[in-house]
Amino acid sequence: MKKNDFILIAMILVVTLFTIAGIRIWQKNNTGDGAVAVVTIDGAVYGSYPLSEDASERIELADGSYNILTISEGYADVVEASCPDQICVHHNRIKYSGESIVCLPNKLIVQIKGGEDNDIDGSTY
Repeated sequence: MKKNDFILIAMILVVTLFTIAGIRIWQKNNTGDGAVAVVTIDGAVYGSYPLSEDASERIELADGSYNILTISEGYADVVEASCPDQICVHHNRIKYSGESIVCLPNKLIVQIKGGEDNDIDGSTY
C-alpha cells in the first residue's frame, strides 16, 4: 500500500467518526424535551420519568413482582422483569409519542406522552 492509500483510509475513518458523533448529538438534542415515560400499574399512575434524563427505576408491585425501567439516550426500555414470558423485556425501546411497552402479568404499561411523533405509520419486526 502506498502513502496515499493510508491517507484515504484515515480520511474515511475521520469522516465516519464525525458522522457517528453528529448523529448521536442530533438524536440527543431532538428527543422531545417534554417527552415523558408514564408508568401505570393496573390503571393507576405509578410515576412519570422525563426522557431527557438518564435514570433506572425498579418498579415493585405488592405481590413481590417487579420490572426495571431504564431511560437512557432519550429512550425508555424495560430491561428486567419477574414475569415468566419476558415479552416486555424483549420489546424494542421506545421514544415516540404514543408508543408503549406492556407487561400483562404485572399489569404494567409504560407509555410515552408529549414527545415527538413518529413519521412511520407502522412497521413489522
